[in-house]
Amino acid sequence: MRTVYVSGAAAVTGHGFDWRALGQAQGTLAVEVPAIPAEIDVDARSRKLMSHPARLAAVALRLALDDAAWPAAGREDIALYLGVGASGCSMEELSRMLAASIVDHEFSPERFGGAGLAACNPLFAFQLMNNFTMCHGAILHGTGGPNGAFYSRGTGTLAALAEAHWLVASGECERALAGGADSAIHPVTWAQLIREGFAARGLVPGEGAGLLALSAAPRGALATVDQVRFYGRKQIGRVAGMLAEVDASDLLVVAPWGAEARVLLQHPGAVDVSLRFGEALAAAPVLAWCTALDLLQTGRYRRAHVISAGIDGGAGLAVLGRLQ
Repeated sequence: MRTVYVSGAAAVTGHGFDWRALGQAQGTLAVEVPAIPAEIDVDARSRKLMSHPARLAAVALRLALDDAAWPAAGREDIALYLGVGASGCSMEELSRMLAASIVDHEFSPERFGGAGLAACNPLFAFQLMNNFTMCHGAILHGTGGPNGAFYSRGTGTLAALAEAHWLVASGECERALAGGADSAIHPVTWAQLIREGFAARGLVPGEGAGLLALSAAPRGALATVDQVRFYGRKQIGRVAGMLAEVDASDLLVVAPWGAEARVLLQHPGAVDVSLRFGEALAAAPVLAWCTALDLLQTGRYRRAHVISAGIDGGAGLAVLGRLQ
């Protein structure tokens, strides 16, 4: 298996649009992404088709391709794997569609299939389908290799990284992008989090997007991806075992959720990204990866262990290595 290098990265957060600033964002909780500069934003016509997370993902994709200095030529072979959450669609369109689907104060599937769908723009479907969180950016920027959208409420995004890492390590692809995009502050998502009790337990919603650009080429690389482990739902108990593997001199970056994950903060150098960006669900792991990548550039650490513990009860680990 080949060594997998991080050739570039991108992060879209409440702190801005530069992954290299994430390690210094200590003690400042920034939840909502600020206004996107016109020079990196998607065009107005494309925005009409996009959910908010899809827009964030498209911006992150552009920034990652630029950071890796991957030219437009040959992008049809680049793989793209993204952790995605709920659609984050237009509330105006959604409200109009639902209002037309009510009969006797209840939602009517029959009414929805006629008057409900007729009440909204036919292109609204491209906002509702959460796989288009990935597809819009891929279409705009021409990444045409293997791809997949992984539904994630945190650790599902580790599956996206694991897939991209394997493709490059095995030689199936020379270049791949992996990350996530989500918004927990969207009214529908936030209502769900309240209904499920997460808000009452102290969850602070956030949003963001990010990507790691992976390749087999060492030239100009920022770090290596040495290991990726993804554990499915109800595997939070594995966190303590992962913590035991972290050397005291290594960097530990965590995107924890719940009491079970708080054991991670026992590490003397633990960095909790949820205290910087809020709980960004599908985007949380990649914001942690980018924070670790930034801190590795200081030269103080040999490796960075990034442990994710999502609200889905899953857990995962990504180990990044500093280049010698």
